Amino acid sequence: MNKTRIIHIITRLDKGGSAETTLQVASLLNREKYDIFLVHGLSLESNMGVMEQEALIRDLSLAEKKGVRVFTISSLVRRLSLRNDLLAFVSIYRLIKRIKPHIVHTHTSKAGVLGRVAAYLAGVPVIIHTPHGHVFHSYYGYIVTKMIVFVERILSLMTDKITALTERERDEHLECGIASTNKYIIIHSGVTLQQIMNTNIDIEKGKKKLGIPQNSNVIGAVGRLVPVKGHKYLVSAAKKITKEFDNAVFVFVGDGYLESKLERQAESLGIRDNIIFAGWRSDVIDVLDLFDILVLPSLNEGMGKVLIEGMALGKPIVASSVGGIIDLVKNGDNGILVPPRDSDGLSDAILNLIRNKKLAQELGKNGKAKVYPEYDTTVMIRQIEDLYESLLNGYY
Repeated sequence: MNKTRIIHIITRLDKGGSAETTLQVASLLNREKYDIFLVHGLSLESNMGVMEQEALIRDLSLAEKKGVRVFTISSLVRRLSLRNDLLAFVSIYRLIKRIKPHIVHTHTSKAGVLGRVAAYLAGVPVIIHTPHGHVFHSYYGYIVTKMIVFVERILSLMTDKITALTERERDEHLECGIASTNKYIIIHSGVTLQQIMNTNIDIEKGKKKLGIPQNSNVIGAVGRLVPVKGHKYLVSAAKKITKEFDNAVFVFVGDGYLESKLERQAESLGIRDNIIFAGWRSDVIDVLDLFDILVLPSLNEGMGKVLIEGMALGKPIVASSVGGIIDLVKNGDNGILVPPRDSDGLSDAILNLIRNKKLAQELGKNGKAKVYPEYDTTVMIRQIEDLYESLLNGYY
């Protein structure tokens, strides 16, 4: 039986949510039905540390053992570069012409632009794009944002389906007039929920390993230390929280160029000893399990995969009311939502949960009941395969 050839294209591979989901999809699709090709740019652009690079190499090796054929295009970079973008486009186009895929599935913004245009000009039967969020606010200035919206509207005409991670992500695309409603389908990023729900770590030992005092109120955030993740607002909130609870410890999991700036901010507020910068971790789930409260203070978020992981562990959540977060976190049900950039709102919500342990437990319990099986990896893969088959049947 001839297999369906599918090319997945993403700008960069690292251990971030969009890259992990893309690699997960490529690795888990049915090998009896599909030949899978994965095209990606240089991961060096993510400024990954040694441990993250090693973890990525292991994941890529596992994907190749499962039959995924991986191609690296060095000119496919996230930043705008006319020379690199032209070189990347030509490379992608030539690869598509050589492989002759039935489906090209692009991921994230830059790969979505170059990959979809190349696929369209090469006559690929089915073109799908997954934005993994969007860059319509909180990333660029007014003029650049308007240009991005204009380009996305044109690209939508070349696209058979756009897969949004959440209802809100789809709605924000619709509000910007990117495409009509029937162009979208919602497929959540999947998480290996049963594995997470069965996590059983020694909390005392885990706290000791990270230098967290045993009697602490542990407030944690997971994500790259970059502006759009809003960490500085949580640092500001920490000042008010530690005034009432001097045993509050804030754990920031993730690396990024803002780390030194956030350290200086904490120092200036006199709370440096209350904050642990844990860096990038391969054992994120184990660290998450140490948290009493999970915080996601993002300014823009496609979905927030860490929220699913936190809910699977029964953690109460405090998060910004932006993007796909509002589809996952229901205020007063499984977490507390606050406006973005609102340090006072963050501190008040966190203090409420520290003071009211019963409420915190109830929110955590409700979150755990919400995620399974809807956000499980198996559901995501089944929905993607159903999408592929429906579009192929419509074409042939």
